[in-house]
Amino acid sequence: MKQIIIGVDPHKLSATIEVVDQHERLLGSGRFATDKAGYAAMLGYVAQWWRPTWAVEGSNGAGRSLAQRLVADGHHVVDVPAKLAARVRLLDTGHGRKTDAHDAHAVAAAAVRARELRVLAENPELESLRMVIDRRDELTRQRVQTVNRLHRLLAELIPGTAKRDITALQAKAKLASVRPRDLAGKTRRRIAADELADLIAIGKKIKTLTKDLNVMVEVSGSSLTTLPGVGTIVAARVLAEVGDVRRFADRNRFASWTGTAPLEASSGEQVRHRLSRAGNRRMNHMLHIAATTQIRLDTPGRAYYRRKLAAGKTRMEAMRCLKRRISDAVYRQLLADARADANRQVGTGPGGHCGASQESSAVDLPPHIDTSDQPLPGPAHPTLPGTKPPANPCAASAPRPSRRRAGAVKVERPTGRTTLTATSAGAHSAVPKPPS
Repeated sequence: MKQIIIGVDPHKLSATIEVVDQHERLLGSGRFATDKAGYAAMLGYVAQWWRPTWAVEGSNGAGRSLAQRLVADGHHVVDVPAKLAARVRLLDTGHGRKTDAHDAHAVAAAAVRARELRVLAENPELESLRMVIDRRDELTRQRVQTVNRLHRLLAELIPGTAKRDITALQAKAKLASVRPRDLAGKTRRRIAADELADLIAIGKKIKTLTKDLNVMVEVSGSSLTTLPGVGTIVAARVLAEVGDVRRFADRNRFASWTGTAPLEASSGEQVRHRLSRAGNRRMNHMLHIAATTQIRLDTPGRAYYRRKLAAGKTRMEAMRCLKRRISDAVYRQLLADARADANRQVGTGPGGHCGASQESSAVDLPPHIDTSDQPLPGPAHPTLPGTKPPANPCAASAPRPSRRRAGAVKVERPTGRTTLTATSAGAHSAVPKPPS
């Protein structure tokens, strides 16, 4: 069957598309407005192709609005990371020219060549959680800016009494203790009173949003808050950023995405690793908060951190090891929650297994993982199928005739101790000892 890919280079006011087949042959192109009339015209133009796949660049950024509209209308939409399109544009002919038409072509070519792209699905609960946590982060940054301005004004009104950390009540008491008589002082005090009122209003909004996040995280059924150092805010941000954790093939992919997989920076006889600046920096910040909390409190993370310091690592290197350890723990917890949720939906028992599907695949290429610490083992999968015991005990001891074919290679069964076999998730699973 002929596959049709529509590469989309989205913008706020327009969207440039290019239609190609599975051999990257150009079938059509166009530029449409993102308003209601332009969106209808774009759908009418692509109606000549049967069941196309929409490849939208940056569906979590500039292309979020268009991607959500396409998903809501029942179209098959995949997310193309910007770096994949940039690689195609860099290696393509035309001296790397960057126009909307070239960008749409690069997005379409990346969608054809990539094997695993994240398929977008409609999830109102997750989208609401993301909007609430984003709003809270915006108010938090606004609160910091307001405190800085209020701190500056109070330092000018009351010289020599500046305090590093100030609350709304402390600022109100200080502001009530000063009565300037000059015009500049009166103006400064009036502006400080306005900043104080804004600070109090922002604080109330943050508290309201925090309560909403508590309810949303609890309704989601996530058990992330059971991990040491992971509170409601960290759990909400992790859920909003990760989405479906099954799109990551294993914990190493997840660590590469969170930026907790250290990069090797060795030279000569010196073997060392440095901090990775890649990955999702929001997730990396949340893991840093969890690591800092674990070090401050009496947790296994603090003991692990101190062991790394005793082994000769610096504080920064020990922190990176701890963040990678927390990343693995978060991945396992998310995976366990996803499997439990799938079991509840399908109706299987505790032993049910939810395999990976094409609706949640990894968006990045296989990263080169090299860490300065051995991470915790990931979820292990059985390597041998279960066997039923024979009904007749004597039948088990009777030798069976060999059914080897000509040219077959004889494989010896493992004996003695348990053999460890590496799985695709980077973990180790035990092969049971055969009956003697």
